[in-house]
Amino acid sequence: MKLAVIDLGTNTCNLLIAGINEKNYRILHQGKLGVKLGKDGIDRNLLSREAFSRATAALNQHRETIASFQADRVVTIATSAVRDAANKDAFTAHLQKETGLRLSVISGNEEAQLIFQGVKLAFNSIPDDNLILDIGGGSNEFIQTKNNGIHWKESFPLGMARVVEQFSLSDPISEKEISAIETYFEHGLGTLWKQLAGTKISRLIGCSGAFDTLADLIDQTPPGSKQRVKQSINLTDFQYIAEKIIRSTKAQREKMTGMEPLRVEMIVPSFLFIRLILNRLKPAEMAQTDFALREGVLYEWINH
Repeated sequence: MKLAVIDLGTNTCNLLIAGINEKNYRILHQGKLGVKLGKDGIDRNLLSREAFSRATAALNQHRETIASFQADRVVTIATSAVRDAANKDAFTAHLQKETGLRLSVISGNEEAQLIFQGVKLAFNSIPDDNLILDIGGGSNEFIQTKNNGIHWKESFPLGMARVVEQFSLSDPISEKEISAIETYFEHGLGTLWKQLAGTKISRLIGCSGAFDTLADLIDQTPPGSKQRVKQSINLTDFQYIAEKIIRSTKAQREKMTGMEPLRVEMIVPSFLFIRLILNRLKPAEMAQTDFALREGVLYEWINH
């Protein structure tokens, strides 16, 4: 059986096509298209007319790819920007009319569950007190592990598209703006600090956009050219790259090997976010995986 999974995120619309044979799978195609659903509206919980158009174009393009692979089943999921939008019903109705795809809008809790399953598909076994982090445009999901399962999970509406829309950032970002964003994250993550007080996090596992870009910047590989099921990230490498990115101008970032054009604006607050987590929780290790929500859907199909 061939399964296609579309993840309509706040910043990108991702596609995974996999062949499934009982408990075995093979990834046949991975692709992503920019949609920027958060642009000009996420701070007001609205999807703009332009967002409607960009999402329609992306889904129709993915639909063509799916048809070329002759997929048997298509699962289309929408996350933070859509679930929080006041006009989400009009948006989903428009997309179904224009693309024929029925959008399943999932909760933050369901999103965290699928992300965990995707990471489990990559790592197979996950030790206790690993902390999984998925940084998105609309929300960030944290999952604390225990007994190779979920001990605690939460979705925080602190996504990077929200930060970019809410804070008018200088180029390069100023010390005052760095401090304001760090304070915003610090306060917004109150339940995370409370949950993990007195816990030693052994490893931070990062998945999705910002972590993929981090791995590409470290490896000096063009975006999307290297598929990583799992990769260890040296903490010193992160600190070096983060400092370089945070101090850079937009023009400098655009020229960096490994920098995805879609992430040029959001990578600065993303790295401020990761740096804060590392400084507060002091995990001994960090790892990155390409596997996240889409692979979590694949995990469900393999194990249902």
